[in-house]
Amino acid sequence: MVSFQVEKNLSLEEYIFILNDSGLGKRRPMHDSDHLRRMIESSNLLVTAREKNQLVGVLRGLSDFCYRCFIADLAVAKAYQGKGIGREILQFTRSLAPDARLILFAAEDAEPFYQKLGFKLHEHCYQLKPEDLLG
Repeated sequence: MVSFQVEKNLSLEEYIFILNDSGLGKRRPMHDSDHLRRMIESSNLLVTAREKNQLVGVLRGLSDFCYRCFIADLAVAKAYQGKGIGREILQFTRSLAPDARLILFAAEDAEPFYQKLGFKLHEHCYQLKPEDLLG
């Protein structure tokens, strides 16, 4: 049985494992473990899915728990994809902040998953990459 919980201290090793196993590692700085460590340590929301203490899914985010919840990562181990784990992680996250809007950037291949769950494309999202100058 898979359990869902908020964790304060996700290990770097587990985080690296789930990113790689889920395929999300292709879009993360996997070559820089210090950067990855700072990503998990600086997030104020880590929701995990575990089966027999084995990490099978994680949501990493930033939230005020009342207005906005920005989801930075949603990763599910390959063997558990397609079994509703991602949906349950999102439902658990929503239960922590039922009035907050869930916001995320979706990888192109994950768009159908989020659309199926009812996420809507927002046309006013902007980004400024670190290498871009602020005008």
